Parts: sequence; structure tokens; C-alpha cells
Amino acid sequence: MQLEIFRTLWGYPNGWPQAIAELRAAGFDGLEARLPLDPALRADYARLLAAERVPYICTLFTAYDVLPEQSASPQLHLDDLQRKLGWAAELAPRFVNVLGGNDRWPLAAQVEFFGRALELSREQGLFCSFESHRARSLFNPWVTLELIRQLPDLRFTSDISHWVVVCERLLNDPADDLTPFVERVHHIQARVGYDQGPQVPHPAAPEYAAALAFHQAHWRAVWRSQRARGYAVSTLTPEFGADGYLHHLPFTNAPIADLWELNRWMAQAQRQDFRRFLES
Repeated sequence: MQLEIFRTLWGYPNGWPQAIAELRAAGFDGLEARLPLDPALRADYARLLAAERVPYICTLFTAYDVLPEQSASPQLHLDDLQRKLGWAAELAPRFVNVLGGNDRWPLAAQVEFFGRALELSREQGLFCSFESHRARSLFNPWVTLELIRQLPDLRFTSDISHWVVVCERLLNDPADDLTPFVERVHHIQARVGYDQGPQVPHPAAPEYAAALAFHQAHWRAVWRSQRARGYAVSTLTPEFGADGYLHHLPFTNAPIADLWELNRWMAQAQRQDFRRFLES
């Protein structure tokens, strides 16, 4: 099994051409970025991806951005998903990473939404990997495990840092059995969270060693599962980001770290850990 590491464009101020040049120079294998909603820009980037032969993971949000519109019904989310999957197909992505649904819906609505979302992905001929994310349907592990019981065909993007915050602890208690989820993880977003936040100031800091160790143990469990499932390639995106995730100093609002450096550090750390995983 091989590990392919993708670059996130979350918090990146420049366009895809420069990002592609930088990710290649840094040894990344592909690009993970939000679906361009502007038709002209989408067409330009589709041509760029094809010309540069860069693997692309498309991230999209249902109704309508990272935080969903609170009044939007499940049907509106599905209509938005169907429209955006059509747009995503123009970019020929490796797969589509979906932040879907709303944490406020009752379980029955969640099951109905994801059942129909699976149908839409099959109709569009696109593989959808649904991300664990706060404010969305997969905001905590226990709702997700119940969805798996009812919809075992769901496949996931694991950003377990969100669950660490929601549960306010590292999920390493013997009672925290996430096996059914791990067995269905398709893609990893590698950001290290801690009990009071979705992103540590720096994953190399010794005060966050326990948090890093927990996340890496989870990612290795995913790799073991994927290898058992016959995966030839595992994809991982270091995803330290902005929008309140990156710590800033009070009064000056100066960021305490550089996002690109954080994500390059995580990419290197995970390549090393993957080598150790293969050797073991």
C-alpha cells in the first residue's frame, strides 16, 4: 500500500497554479480544495488539473458553506448536493469529500438524508466520502455509529479532531470503540486537535505529545483497515487551517505559526509514520 499526501488550500490566499507549483516542490502528491462555484473559474481549473495531471480531491458543502444554513431542509441540502456533484464532475476528481447535513436534525432525518445522498453519488458516478465535522450531521462519533448501523455502505473522511473537541477528551478509553467507523474510513484529514480545541498550536510541541500520539494511533488503525480491505493507495491531507483554528496572539492578532509550515511538518511526520507502519 502507498500513501499519497494532498495539499489543502484552506487559508491559502493565491490561486491553484501557484499552489500546484508549491505542492510539487514540497513533495505533495495532489490537491484537496473546495469546489469552485464560479463556472468560468471551474472551467479554467478543470483545464489546469488536466494539463498538469494533478490528482484532485473535491470538497463541497451542502446548504451552503462550512456552517449550514440553519433553516435549510434536508431536501434543500440534497438539491444542493445534486447540483454541486454535477459541477464537481467537470473537474474529474479522485473523489468528492462532502460536508453534509446539519447537527440539529433528528436521527430519522439524518438516515433519510444520507441514504438519498448515497443514491445521488451513484447516479452521478462519483465516489463520496462524508467528513466528520462539527455543525454537520457527523458531528459526534455516537450519531455516526448509529448511522453506520442503518447505512453500512457509508464511507467517511476522518477528521477525528472534531470529535475530540465535541467529546472533550481523547477517544482512547476502552469504551470508545470506533471500529465500525475505522473500517469505513476512505480518506484522512490529518489535523491534531485537543480536548479544548480542534487544532493544537503546533503538533511538534511536547505539551501536545499525547494528542499527537492519539491521532497517529487512529490513523494507523485506518491504514490497517484499508490494507485489509485491499486498498492500494491511502490518501491523507494535512489540514491545519485558519478561521479561528490557527492560534493568534491577543491584542496584536499575530498568528503564532505559519499554516504552510504546519502542514509540511505534518506531511513529513506522516510519511515517516507510514514507513514505520509498513515495516511493522
